[in-house]
Order: sequence, then C-alpha cells, then structure tokens
Amino acid sequence: MAAELTLGPNLFHWPAEMKLDFYNRIADESPVSTVYLGEVICSKRTPFFDDHHLDKVADRLEKAGKKVVFCSFSEVVIKRERNLLRDWAEQEGRDLEVNNTAALLYLKNKPHRIGALLNVYNEDTMAYLHEQGANHFALLPELPRAAVAKLGEKAAELGVGLEVQVFGRASLALSARCYHARAHARTKDNCQFVCGEDLDGMTLKTMDEKPFLTVNGIQTLSYGYLDLMPDIDDLKSIGVTHYRVMPHTCDMIAVTRLFDDVLQGRMAPAEGDAKLRELGIEAPFVNGFYHGRSGHTWSDRAAAELA
Repeated sequence: MAAELTLGPNLFHWPAEMKLDFYNRIADESPVSTVYLGEVICSKRTPFFDDHHLDKVADRLEKAGKKVVFCSFSEVVIKRERNLLRDWAEQEGRDLEVNNTAALLYLKNKPHRIGALLNVYNEDTMAYLHEQGANHFALLPELPRAAVAKLGEKAAELGVGLEVQVFGRASLALSARCYHARAHARTKDNCQFVCGEDLDGMTLKTMDEKPFLTVNGIQTLSYGYLDLMPDIDDLKSIGVTHYRVMPHTCDMIAVTRLFDDVLQGRMAPAEGDAKLRELGIEAPFVNGFYHGRSGHTWSDRAAAELA
C-alpha cells in the first residue's frame, strides 16, 4: 500500500468564511490525498458550517481529486447528538470515520474507518473492530513506536490502512465539561461560542506562567506541535500507510507540501524539517510520545536506536 498524506478534521471553531477559504486552497494547492471533514468536538458548532457548507466543500475537494471522509462526533451525550449521529451513519456512498463507539451501533457492519479519538491500543481491539467493518485505523498520537509497530504488523495481516498523526497539536483528553466556557465564567449551555476566539486553541499555563497545554472546548491538546517528519522513514518500515497532518492557522499549504516531498522521497527528512521550522510556528515542536518519553519533549535520537 503506497504511503499517502492526509488532512485530519479541523478541531477548532473557525469562522465559516475562513474554513471555506481554507478548504478551497486545500483543493487547489495541497498534495494531500484524503481530507477528513465534519465537526468532531462540539455539536453546537455544526450549524455554523456543517449544515450549510459541508456538502459544497466535499464536492469541491472531490472534483480536485481528493478522497473525502466524513467524521463523527467524539462525544454523544444528548438526544439531539444521537439523532445527528444516526443521520451521519445513514449516509450512502460516503466514507465515514468513527470517533465514538456510539456510532458503531448505527453502522451495522458497514465499512468504516476508526478515528484517532476512538482509542485502539492493541491488536485484539483492532481485530475486533475489523470484524465489525473497520477497514482503516488512525492511531492516537500518544502511542510509542513499539506499540505502533505491533499494530502495524496486525494491520498488514488484516489488510487495513494504518494512519499516524505526524503534524499538529495532539489530542490528549476529552471531557463532558467545556473548559473554554468555564475559563470565561460561562456554562456549557451558554458558552456564547467563546472557543471561536482562539483559532488554534487557548493556551493553558502552569502557575509559573509557562505554556503547557491547549484547551479547545471539551478537548485538551498539547501545547507543542507534534512533528514526526524525521521519523517518516521509520514509520514506513513498521507498517504505517497514511500520514495525517492536522489543520492549524499556519501555512498549511507549505506544511503539506513539505511533508509530501519527504514522504515521496523528493526531499531528505532533515532538510524538510529544517524548512518546517522556518514557517514561523511559535509553539515548540515535540515528538516525545513516539520516542518513549514525555510527550511535550523533543528527541533527536535516530529512530533506528528505538528498534
């Protein structure tokens, strides 16, 4: 299976016009082969974009030769969300990515993908979900190399795709509470969509004012940007077939072109990583999880040392 570059779902609450412009540029200028669409964090955001623009964006991307995958919510709490989830699962002729086990109830063994927000830690879980219709697995970014390698072996045995996030803030946790609303002394039901004020998430600092985590509604993300560009050759060797970059407000066209150049062997990983650091991303780059260290750290160790 040839290595492919993908664009994960946009986790943030961007204005509709900003999202439209973003996906139009992805369609016209980015080398990604697959684009994941749909609100995955908060169902209250769906009227702003998904209800009015999602199909139009999907059509534009497909006409540009991109595969489009529609993502489910990461949490399903109230009846309205269950109804929306059922409608999502009943789409015909669409590739679907599951981010919550509640969605499996409605799929009835239809072919689908497993998203990184639905944790798959071991081979038995992968095999079970494959029996239920899963044909592609996106792994959560906190898995170390040894675990990715084991899952890579199982994915090859089952003949399914294996996807790993290689760029962007990493999702760490989800909660029924909305941290964004709470930080502004608001309730979840009366949040006034304050998450829209932080286009890459709200920085959470330690007591000594050091940035540490990022808040995005009900989601906690890393502050640093995951960067596995130096490890792409190693990821290929352990069975990873798809390489996911996550949307941010930085120059995502430049980001995806650099990753594609490295992925396709047109540029050495070291050169690509040096160019990535020239794009002006203010947060640090991290890769600790993959290298078996604390996730917020950076390791320069060669991947071969971890084998």
